Amino acid sequence: MAFKTVGVVGCGLMGSGIVQVSAQSGITTWVREVDTATLDKGLARIKKFLDDGVAKGKVAAEDRDRTLANIKGTTKLEDLSGCELVIEAAVENIEIKRQLFGTLDQVLGADALLASNTSSLSITEIAASTKRPDRVLGLHFFNPVPLMKLVEIIRALSTSDAAFARAQEYVGQIGKTPVLCKDTPGFVVNRLLVPYLLDAVRVLESGIASREDIDNGMKLGCGYPMGPLTLLDFVGLDTTYFIANIMFEEFREPRFAAPPLLKRMVSAGHLGRKSGRGFYDYSK
Repeated sequence: MAFKTVGVVGCGLMGSGIVQVSAQSGITTWVREVDTATLDKGLARIKKFLDDGVAKGKVAAEDRDRTLANIKGTTKLEDLSGCELVIEAAVENIEIKRQLFGTLDQVLGADALLASNTSSLSITEIAASTKRPDRVLGLHFFNPVPLMKLVEIIRALSTSDAAFARAQEYVGQIGKTPVLCKDTPGFVVNRLLVPYLLDAVRVLESGIASREDIDNGMKLGCGYPMGPLTLLDFVGLDTTYFIANIMFEEFREPRFAAPPLLKRMVSAGHLGRKSGRGFYDYSK
């Protein structure tokens, strides 16, 4: 059975993308933000993305208008009460997520699914804050959500077969390709990607090669669309540092330990594109 109403908590970079792809698929999509200003900013991001698509001939004006009509904004969690699935895309903080899930558990209908877009935190731990742990799982999207085809579906220890199958139906409904995995730090993609990115920082830190040569080596030698240091700037150095720390805390393996250079850059506020400076300068 197709989903008719879905909710998203958070309308930032990831949340707004999830809202857009759900609404584009014909699903009435509620999005909740903490205040009106933040909500308006997120909704404006969605409209700009769609307007740009129309200007480039990639999106029909009718489809844009239909998508926007499917989006309902709110600052109240209670307005998500009729949703069949709610996806949390809030700040990457386990306590904040646990509080959100505890509240949503009381607001939603008994059959509704709860999912987190976390890239590294334990779904099982988040699920424990609800009275429906069998209906809690992870739906990890990738940035930019409207363009990236992949969604990791993470199964907590408590997730039921029915809930896991229902989540796969949703991912198929919005036109994404699922990767199924167990609840472990980094899941599949970050478990493989983060050590690669950290090694690139170590190569730069040790003076083996320049940032340009490291990036060109992986682009031209391995066929990657962008080099690891450019990718770090795109993802955000603080995001990668955060994920690396969680993975190291779990596994205690040197390959997950953040290099000193990465830690210093995050401390200095050189976070990549979003701050205007990372391994490269984006200020201009």
